[in-house]
Amino acid sequence: MTPDVLPGSGQPHAHQDVRIEHVVPLWRRAAAEALGTGLLVAIVVGSGIAAQKLSPNDTGLMLLENSLATALGLAVLIAMFQQLSGAHFNPIVTLADHALGARRSIAEIGVYIVAQIAGGIGGAVLANAMFAVPTRISTTDRATTGHFLAEVVATAGLVLVIFALARSGRASVVAPAVGAYIGAAYWFTSSTSFANPAVTIGRIFTDTFAGIAPTSTLPFLGAQIIGAAIGVALTLLLFPSQKD
Repeated sequence: MTPDVLPGSGQPHAHQDVRIEHVVPLWRRAAAEALGTGLLVAIVVGSGIAAQKLSPNDTGLMLLENSLATALGLAVLIAMFQQLSGAHFNPIVTLADHALGARRSIAEIGVYIVAQIAGGIGGAVLANAMFAVPTRISTTDRATTGHFLAEVVATAGLVLVIFALARSGRASVVAPAVGAYIGAAYWFTSSTSFANPAVTIGRIFTDTFAGIAPTSTLPFLGAQIIGAAIGVALTLLLFPSQKD
């Protein structure tokens, strides 16, 4: 979930993006994005199913169990794949990275996004299978005005956290910071902070605690796009690059 930064390079610059992409073939970066996004959704959905089984009568405890697993798992996945693909696991991060100056072609962006969405769907199916739950389209309606605003806030905050750290030479702490932010955003947003189109689409394919009905998906995606634009604008305002 970070811009592409080489070990010890500090603040990412456009020429560093080019170096990484020359070193690591696109197919390997795409595989990392698919695997990372898939594992992220498997963590979200799987821990949600486990929470339902362990604490069926306590929604607050279920959310605590789900958010803790997600925060820790996300931090580990970012740390593992950060130097390979950038550990975006999120089309919003890929697009924001491009908007903020990463030298990645439209074709490469498309490959990243397809890999992320495919991984997200696969992760939901995997989590269902691990808990012997049928893969079904979710019936959980989440489309409310409050949830729409929450997704705008959650996504703007996520983009700002990632690129504020990357642009101020602190990319090494992005993994724990993003994990902590998402864990917190589970609780301070009414939507529980999806903030990720690939995860949102993946969660359609589980009718469990973490699921989202297809009718709620488009409002969530729209809110995430708006939030991403706000996050990019705030990053440019508060953390301009040397050329800005």
